[in-house]
Amino acid sequence: MIQKSYDGTPTLYIVPTPIGNLEDITIRALNILKEVDVIFAEDTRTTKQLLNHYNITNKLVASHLYNETQNEEKELKYLKENKNIAIVSDRGTPVISDPGYILVKTAIENNYNVVCLPGPTAVIPALVMSGLSGGPFMFYGFLNSKESKRKKELETLKSITYPIAFYEAPHRLIKTLNNIYEIFGNRKIAIVREISKKYEEVIRGTVENILKTVENLKGEIVIVVEGNQEIKTFDNLSIKEHVNLYIEDGLTTNEAIKKVAKERSVSKSEIYSEYHKN
Repeated sequence: MIQKSYDGTPTLYIVPTPIGNLEDITIRALNILKEVDVIFAEDTRTTKQLLNHYNITNKLVASHLYNETQNEEKELKYLKENKNIAIVSDRGTPVISDPGYILVKTAIENNYNVVCLPGPTAVIPALVMSGLSGGPFMFYGFLNSKESKRKKELETLKSITYPIAFYEAPHRLIKTLNNIYEIFGNRKIAIVREISKKYEEVIRGTVENILKTVENLKGEIVIVVEGNQEIKTFDNLSIKEHVNLYIEDGLTTNEAIKKVAKERSVSKSEIYSEYHKN
């Protein structure tokens, strides 16, 4: 299906809202919020403050993580009545570590237009201010709140060679930094908090040093961690040399073959055959 976003048919608009400073909203976003028939909001009280600031009086419907599935019917009713809808989260861009995905998916599956406006999000300013990213990066969002699961997530990420951005709650910050230190090692990081607000702050350094200074941080927090700088490249190694490298590190031949196959993204049998070739 090809979506024609501006063909006059009912549309679901995803509208980013300021993450701090109320002036960080586009003219287009304000116009959409004025023109739609209803606004689905993560927290109607927070959204009401924004709308009041800009003298917008449109109808609000509460739509958060705990009732979004129930709101599907309400959403489709509006769209079937040829009405346009906007989705907003408390701050930033809906769907990105915020509610909205279910409503977007439902609209798409029912062949309604979905349009996302560009606008505020915490991850891009944090990456730019961190001094750790000038190219590829990974946005992960929130790690699991349970430490055992959080550590497993970090284990799957530790080999990534480009910066990773995480969102984190203040009360979990120290535990998460300790987990990062344990699994990633003493990498360079940046803690970026309260972006665009009065108390905006960027703390840069190694995990070990920053752990000594961030006991009572508050507000919205983004952690940017440098990528793994110790990953070896094996472009100049033959397969036999590559396997032998891991055998010298203490792996069995089969373990080494399996690891090389994974790193080179080829089958284990292909590495086995090449390694044992005379």
